[in-house]
Amino acid sequence: MTYCVGLRLNKGLVFMSDTRTNAGVDNISTFRKMYTWSAPGDRLMTLLSAGNLATTQTVVSMLEEHSKAAEERQPDIMKVPSMFEAARLIGQTVREVIKTASDGGYQSEAGFSATFILGGQVAGGAMRLFLIYPEGNFIEATDDNPFFQIGEHKYGKPILVRAYDPEMSFEMATKLLCVSFDSTLKSNLSVGLPLDLQFYEIDSLTKGYERRIQATDPYYRRISDGWSDALRSAFNSLPEFERD
Repeated sequence: MTYCVGLRLNKGLVFMSDTRTNAGVDNISTFRKMYTWSAPGDRLMTLLSAGNLATTQTVVSMLEEHSKAAEERQPDIMKVPSMFEAARLIGQTVREVIKTASDGGYQSEAGFSATFILGGQVAGGAMRLFLIYPEGNFIEATDDNPFFQIGEHKYGKPILVRAYDPEMSFEMATKLLCVSFDSTLKSNLSVGLPLDLQFYEIDSLTKGYERRIQATDPYYRRISDGWSDALRSAFNSLPEFERD
C-alpha cells in the first residue's frame, strides 16, 4: 500500500508521497514513488505511483527508456506537445504493461493494478494535474476537485477537505500535507516514512524545492506532535457526555 497526494494551488503544485511498499513487523521495504522529468524552460512533469510495484516500476522504466533514446523509440515523454498528451501516453503505457503481465496467466489483471498522479506544465500550455487509472483513462483536477490522492487515502482526506485553500502558500500546503500524512501513518502500517516532497511554481518550467522527510525531521516531528496535542486538547475540552 502507499499514500500519495498531488495538490493544485493558484501558485503551483505540491506533491508528497510515502516510500513504503511492504508492511509487517519484519517485512518493510522502501522505494521512491515520485519521479520527475524536467527540461528547464520547456517542461516539468512529476509522476506519483501507487499499486503493484513491478507494474509501476515497469511503466516508469519504459518512459525513461524512450526518453533516453528518443530518436529510436517513440513516443517520448520529453517530446509530447502537452500535459494532456503526456497523460495519454502514460495511460497507454499502463494499459500495455498490465495487459502484458496478465497475459502470462499467473493471476488476475487486478493483481497488476497501478494508479498514477501526473502534474506539471509544458511550455505554451497551462499547468495541469491528472489522475490516471489502471485502465489507462484519466481525469483532470478542477476547481471543484483540486487535489488527487492515491493509495490509502481515507485517513488523510478529511483534513485536506476541511483546510485546503487554493490561495495558500507552499509552506502552508506542506503543513497541511504533513498533517494528512501523519494521520494516515498513525492509522495504517502500510504507509510509512520517509516522505518525498516537491513544489512546482506555475510557469517556472523547472523543478522547484524538493526534500525527503525522515522520521527524525524536526519540522515533521513538530507538526505531528502539535497536531496530536491539539486533538487531545479539543477532546478533553468537550463535556463528558459528548466524548462517547
